[in-house]
Amino acid sequence: MNILAKNTILMDTQEEKIKLLAEMIAFSVVDGRLHEREYQFVWIVAQELGISKDDFNELFHQELPSGVIKSEFERIQQFYRLALLMHCDGILHSKEEEAIRQIAINMGLNPSATNRILKLMQKSPNAMIDPEVLLSIFQEQLN
Repeated sequence: MNILAKNTILMDTQEEKIKLLAEMIAFSVVDGRLHEREYQFVWIVAQELGISKDDFNELFHQELPSGVIKSEFERIQQFYRLALLMHCDGILHSKEEEAIRQIAINMGLNPSATNRILKLMQKSPNAMIDPEVLLSIFQEQLN
């Protein structure tokens, strides 16, 4: 299990899990359409978090809950999940790209670091980045 996957174990409350999924669902439809691969990706995350299929499907009919992701590590992790979701349908829409950049800014993440991550993901054949590389890019921005 990699360092980013391990952190989902630390999600204490059902509320945190629901907020994460709701945010991922909201982002998955930013291009105006929910692609099957996006749905499947978010459903896999929901299963890993122990969310029932009924609760998962209900999230598609709810408003996005408000709240702040506490630690920088959690914000980086959520940004990366959303970036993976953006790439999972195989089509990179300009609305998705604009939305993820704005989300990253709203999360308080460094725009230079997030831009570097997005460029690396575009160059990667499967949009995946080594977790250590991901974290090091954000660490470089702190120095």
